Amino acid sequence: MALHTRSQRFCSSLLSRSRLFCGYSPASSRLLSEQASGKGAPSAGNPETVGDHLIYTHEHLALKQSLRKIIDQEINPYVDQWEAEGIFPAHKIFKILGNAGFLGVNKPVEYGGLGLDFSYSMAVSEELGHIRCGGVPMAIGVQTDMATPALARFGSEALKKEFLLPSILGEKVACLGVSEGGAGSDYVAGIRTKAVRKGDEYVINGGKMWTTNGTQADWMCLLVNTSDGLPHKNKSLICLPMNLPGVHIARSISKMGMWSSDTAEVFFDDVRVPCSNVIGQEGMGFSYQMLQFQEERLWAVANIMTTMDTIIQETVEYTRQRKVFGQPVLSHQAVHFRLAELQTEVELLRSLFYRAVALYLKGNDVTKLASMAKLKGGRLAREVADSCLQFWGGMGYTSDVLVSRFYRDARLMSIGGGADEVMLGIICKYMDTLPKK
Repeated sequence: MALHTRSQRFCSSLLSRSRLFCGYSPASSRLLSEQASGKGAPSAGNPETVGDHLIYTHEHLALKQSLRKIIDQEINPYVDQWEAEGIFPAHKIFKILGNAGFLGVNKPVEYGGLGLDFSYSMAVSEELGHIRCGGVPMAIGVQTDMATPALARFGSEALKKEFLLPSILGEKVACLGVSEGGAGSDYVAGIRTKAVRKGDEYVINGGKMWTTNGTQADWMCLLVNTSDGLPHKNKSLICLPMNLPGVHIARSISKMGMWSSDTAEVFFDDVRVPCSNVIGQEGMGFSYQMLQFQEERLWAVANIMTTMDTIIQETVEYTRQRKVFGQPVLSHQAVHFRLAELQTEVELLRSLFYRAVALYLKGNDVTKLASMAKLKGGRLAREVADSCLQFWGGMGYTSDVLVSRFYRDARLMSIGGGADEVMLGIICKYMDTLPKK
């Protein structure tokens, strides 16, 4: 009870700090956590308004405005530097976001979260799309919607206190250990990392690849084989401190895009971890991870939609003032028609996304819709990046403009978190069109 009361006071403090970023006054706003029912009045004068929005309320938009202040003041001014350095200061940025409440908007209040529903997490992801690179928001998304959902839902109280609470407060950086060198989208049959029980400990050997936040992380949500049973029933999720003996960061991986996000190859050599660090039940790791994937994929779609809007709008502005053969590039029918097509596709994706989130809030399985949205999001991002870069001409081929960075970063959308082909397989499974074995 004491911990719950203390967390409630802390939650109220977080919300008060968030209002300060927006210039809120106590008389004009109530606690966001009290407004999750969606009865707030539409805001006036905001660049984004509630109107007939399918999901968002006045409180969602207030949360987004608060986050936008932090992005503009604490993140975007430094993005170019972080891109050049190939890393961003995760502990510093996460602490800023944690102090303002943005690393646990839909996590339990008793562990430092705001206790709001999943739609608020999606609103945060959308707003993070205003960060002028893909690497930083991706790293934040790993912390909020990829490495911690299963822990928040199924973890013991002790694990939540040790790993979830400091992650929400921004005091610890999390990473997710799923992919391996021979097991990318093949999460089931391909994983080789194994944890063998010895007394009250597991001894872990193996390795993980393409680990976002890996060089800076304090702990890993690790998917590992804990028995020799069937692939769907022999895996567990384990909270693994990264400072344990036998955990080796082999290298920081150089990538085509997402430059400001550190990506590690990690090896485990007889790493001993208490059996009590298993999230939920032993052998349920695959099921827990599949649930995390639903939220991860919706998070990715929310984030990239905002960036696509920005890329299209900046392309409109550039082609309006850039002249070719005496006329603005935008005046050519091929250009303004193509931009209209792209914006239409983004709006269609947004409708699919909001439908998936609305159904998820009601407790429905949205695996098919989330897979469709991720598939479409990845393919559309490539279309937007390629078409818009073409309209920028030679300037688009430089590193001086956002569209070239987006061209590099967005390519990951069709690979990470399940490749397009995996999404198609999932969709076909739900359509019952896969060949019978």
